Amino acid sequence: MDPLRRLGAAERFARARELRHSPTPVERHAWTLLRNRGILGLKFRRQHVLHGFIVDFYCASERIVIELDGAVHDAQPQRDYDRARSDFLEAAGYHVIRVRNRNVSREELEAALRAGIGANR
Repeated sequence: MDPLRRLGAAERFARARELRHSPTPVERHAWTLLRNRGILGLKFRRQHVLHGFIVDFYCASERIVIELDGAVHDAQPQRDYDRARSDFLEAAGYHVIRVRNRNVSREELEAALRAGIGANR
């Protein structure tokens, strides 16, 4: 299902490290909002390996995953892949929040996280 699944664990962690060192502008902006418990006091990790997938942002205490979606996610094969990946993570007990790149703001992330926290309880 995931092209990264063919990578060994060490290779996945190395790839996640590479992604942390070269974020997209939107990921960089989202990280400035989320880091240091910036929204709702929640601690996030970025480009975190979770069940063999590299997720954009992960909050362990609430088991929340935030995925940022740009134009590449509009193509049908990518939408199908994203849905399957989200379904897998949700079946494993995580709440996946997908945010369009154009909607990344403090207000949007806070609203999405409030809804996500409510869904987890």
